[in-house]
Amino acid sequence: MGGKMITTFIAITTSLSFYFISTPPKSHYHSLFISPPFSDNTSISNHLFTLTRRPHLAGTEANAEAASYVLSTLSSNNIKSHLSEYAVLLTYPDSRSLTLTRPTPDPPITFTLRQETYDGDPYADVADQVEPTFHAYAKSGTVKGHVAYVNYGRVEDYKTIKDLGINISGAIVLARYGEIYRGDIVENAYDAGAIGVLIYTDRKDYGGGGGGARWFPEEKWMPPSGVQVGSVFNGAGDPTTPGWPSVEGCERLSEDDVEKGGDVPLIPSLPISGADGEEILKCIGGVVGDEEWQGDKDAPVYRIGPGPGIIDLTYKAKQVMSTIQNVIGIIEGAEEPDRFVILGNHRDAWTFGAVDPNSGTAVLLEVAERFQKLQKEGWKPRRSIIFCNWDAEEYGLIGSTEWVEENREMLASKVVAYLNVDIAVSGAGFQASATPQLDQLIIQATKQVKDPDNSSQTVYESWVQTTDYPPKIGRLGGGGSDYSAFVQHIGVPSTDISFGGGYPVYHSMYDDFVWMSKFGDPMFRRHVAAASIWGLVALQLADDEILPFNYDSYVYELQTSAEDLEIELSDKKSISLVPLFKSIEKMRTAVIQINNEIKLKFQEIKEKQNKRWASLALIWKEKDDEAWKAREMNDRLMMAERALTDREGLPGRPWYKHLIYAPSKHNDYGSKCFPGIDDSIEIAKSLNTQESWNSVQHEIWRVSRVVTQASLVLRAQLT
Repeated sequence: MGGKMITTFIAITTSLSFYFISTPPKSHYHSLFISPPFSDNTSISNHLFTLTRRPHLAGTEANAEAASYVLSTLSSNNIKSHLSEYAVLLTYPDSRSLTLTRPTPDPPITFTLRQETYDGDPYADVADQVEPTFHAYAKSGTVKGHVAYVNYGRVEDYKTIKDLGINISGAIVLARYGEIYRGDIVENAYDAGAIGVLIYTDRKDYGGGGGGARWFPEEKWMPPSGVQVGSVFNGAGDPTTPGWPSVEGCERLSEDDVEKGGDVPLIPSLPISGADGEEILKCIGGVVGDEEWQGDKDAPVYRIGPGPGIIDLTYKAKQVMSTIQNVIGIIEGAEEPDRFVILGNHRDAWTFGAVDPNSGTAVLLEVAERFQKLQKEGWKPRRSIIFCNWDAEEYGLIGSTEWVEENREMLASKVVAYLNVDIAVSGAGFQASATPQLDQLIIQATKQVKDPDNSSQTVYESWVQTTDYPPKIGRLGGGGSDYSAFVQHIGVPSTDISFGGGYPVYHSMYDDFVWMSKFGDPMFRRHVAAASIWGLVALQLADDEILPFNYDSYVYELQTSAEDLEIELSDKKSISLVPLFKSIEKMRTAVIQINNEIKLKFQEIKEKQNKRWASLALIWKEKDDEAWKAREMNDRLMMAERALTDREGLPGRPWYKHLIYAPSKHNDYGSKCFPGIDDSIEIAKSLNTQESWNSVQHEIWRVSRVVTQASLVLRAQLT
């Protein structure tokens, strides 16, 4: 054998020896990721403190500074990062006034509409940087009329009012937060004939329920002057570019066209404090609301009205074309760089944002820092990992939506999964939502991470103690965070995780670092656990040769939802669910098939590992064959979710392409399975015509077709 050939042979042998013997398995790095030396609650706390020093609403200088901080932190951790900017329409308050005319002899009240600081408030010096309380995209105007109380402003609340024979047409309604999205509160009020809307924070829901309960900073509850601000936009993305990205020089709708589109309110609205809401309730007479319409034991009696109190409401908005900045960071995959695992969190906040959203931002940066530590240990992800820190989420998921719309085709063909964290921590107790094929992956991750509130057990063990067994995982049909564009628009498997549920100071100026360090997570251990779970899920999706998807959960979800639909339509003999059940059975068969293929694939991998040194040539050939087969199988697992979308979208809501998961028509936060079918049933029950019930059958056929398509993708067989 010639010297050159011998040298080459030795080099190949040495290289293979290093590859097969010296390189630790991926599981080694995954264990390192959640080990105590890799975790840093002090670093997370410092990130959160820095991010929340000032209010940082989208479009402001403070939020641009926060973007620079995220960008520099990612870059300093060897993550190639850049800004992705868009020019979008944002609104801010120009002027507001609210006056209550009370029955004589009481004088009128003109409300200050101001959230109060407290003695010793460390943020008092920047409190004037908090925008005056407002609803983003609220309609400008002046309205005056008797005030009526409508409970939570749901469709069923207006039905109750109608059944009582009460007419609220021409009234200004007072609704309380707590059950549905504020944009739907305003839309439902408009549909009922109201001319304006006030939404307040009731002490029963956010103030500790009375009985001597104290409020922040002594306890966690919303102070009497606290106001939950937020958006009332019912769409997703920049209102002037529905369905296409807001890039420089792009086509835009006019203000009139935006209003005609139906996603911005047509009547003025304003958020107000619990104290102001209670003052107004004292001036409403008429029928007493049922027990579930009442406040806490210290509240006045809640009556429906309208009147005799009269509200005079004026709101004027500033509309501004603002530059928003997404921060994008990429760790390129070593073997499949064109397959993406995306971690996303938004940065912009209505005020200081310690819980929403910067607990998530701090955790995102913690995950990035741990990945850098893994890289120093020799880890390289198989697939690319992308960090996305979104802007203008609070206005209507704008940053993520514009990015997805601009990169739609590339993302639709290359994204393995999108992993969202909005609020990482608001309290104790793990919560998760996901598309069903990722359920088991989340469960497995929680079994490996210690419970931050009880180190003697895992997060999973504490989770099952507070929920059903197996633990309940929600679905991503609501429009409440940045997963929306990924799941509902392009059909990407997704997750959303957090510790804690709703929290009292939500979207108020009291959502600051003091609240978090006193009540949300004093030791920042929950933040550490959130980073561990989020990162573990990302690592498995990025590193596993075969994607850890399990579609059994999907079949179960579809079957259960179809059976619920069957009960709902049991009295409609003209409606057939046979196509839907047949399509689900096809998917069940396809899932069994691919599960068996995955088992065989794992057996083959194990057998070949035992024969690796049989022949160098054979090793390289088998490696290529294995990679091709794994790639083909993974593409089927990845693309099955895409098949559940339809290019026409939902009736009247074409941006929502997913026919299994989308927001409820009357509650953007609500999650509906088969949303198109549900919407058509609601219309048919109202109209009760043959044509409307034919539309129900059509929507059943549409869902049946996409489920069948998903089955064909999983089977990888042409008809």
